[in-house]
Amino acid sequence: MTKPPLLIIAAGGTGGHMFPAQALAEVMLARGWRVRLSTDARGARYTGGFPHTTEIARVSSASFAQGGALARILTPVRVATGVAAAAWSMWRDRPAAVVGFGGYPTIPAMAAAWVLRLPRMIHEQNGILGRVNAIFARRVALVACGIWPTRLPKGAKGVHVGNPVRAAVLKRAAAPYIPPGDYPIQILVIGGSQGARILSDAVPQAIADLPSAMLANLRISHQARDEDLARVTDFYARHGIKADVQPFFHDVPARMSEAQLVIARAGASTIADLTVIGRPAILIPFAAATGDHQTANARGLVDAGGAILIPEHLLDATTLTQQIISVLTQDRGAVRMAAAALSAGRPDAAERLAGLVEALAAKETA
Repeated sequence: MTKPPLLIIAAGGTGGHMFPAQALAEVMLARGWRVRLSTDARGARYTGGFPHTTEIARVSSASFAQGGALARILTPVRVATGVAAAAWSMWRDRPAAVVGFGGYPTIPAMAAAWVLRLPRMIHEQNGILGRVNAIFARRVALVACGIWPTRLPKGAKGVHVGNPVRAAVLKRAAAPYIPPGDYPIQILVIGGSQGARILSDAVPQAIADLPSAMLANLRISHQARDEDLARVTDFYARHGIKADVQPFFHDVPARMSEAQLVIARAGASTIADLTVIGRPAILIPFAAATGDHQTANARGLVDAGGAILIPEHLLDATTLTQQIISVLTQDRGAVRMAAAALSAGRPDAAERLAGLVEALAAKETA
C-alpha cells in the first residue's frame, strides 16, 4: 500500500509562526497528506491545537541572539546537530515538500531540505522578511507572502496568499457584529509574548479612566505575561472592573467574535484573525519588531478603515482612553470598522497555500 505524501512543516516557537503552520497542517491532513511538524521545545507548547494526527519532531536549534557567552559558543554545534538529524530523517522518509514558517527552529529542516535538494518553500507572515526566512528566501522555489507587498531580496520569487488562519478562526468567520450600546460590552486585549508588557502598563489605566456609565457595562479579557499577571488582575479588581486576566487564551477566536473592540499588537496572525472574523481594533505595533514590520502589517487594515493605529511612542493612557471612547460611543462607526476589517480578510489563505504546496510537489515528480 502506497503511503500518503509527507509534508514537513518547520516553524519557530511563537504563535506568529505556529498558528499559520497549524492552519496549513489542518488543510493538508484533510487533503490526505501526512504532516510532520519540526520545531523546538518552545514551539511544542503550541502543538496542543494541531490535529492529533500531526507527527511532532523536536529539533536541536539555537539563536546567536539569546543566552550567555557559552550558549552563543555552542549555538553552531546545536544547529549543526539539528541539521544532521533532520537530514537523516528526511533521507529515510523522503518528504514530498518542506515548508518553513520562520523562527530559529526552522533552520535545521530548511537547511537539510536544501542540502538534499528537496522541494521547499517558505511562508512569510509579515511585510518584511524575518531573519531566518531572509536566509532561505533565495534558496527555495518561492516565498508565499502573508502581507503584500513583501520586501524580498533580489532573485526571490514571491506569491501573495495571505496569512492562513486556524479552523477555530474560520468557524467564526464573518460572525455577526453586535455594535456597542447600553448593554454588556466586551473588550479583548491581546499582545505577543515580547510585546504584551506595554499593554499591561497602559490599557488598565486607560479603561479605568473611561466614563463611569461606560465602565458599568464593560467586560475585559486581558492577556498578560506571567510576571504582569498579579498587578494587572489587582488593578482591575481595585477599580471594580470586571476582567478575566490570563497569560494565554486558548479560545481567542471565540473571545474575538464576542468583542465589540480588540486592543492588540499588530502581529500578522492577529491581523489575519481580525480580518477573517471582522472586528474593530486599536493597534499598537511593537516598535522593536524587525524592520518595524508590525507597522507594515497594520497599514492595510488601517487604510481600509478597520483599525486605529497608535504608534508605541505615542501610547499613553489618555490617548488610548480617547480612542476607546471614539469606537464605543459611535455604534454606526464601529459597524463600519467591523465591515472594513472583514473586507481586508483572506479566509482562503490556507487553501491557497496548500495549493502551492501540492503544485510544488507535483512539479518535482513530473
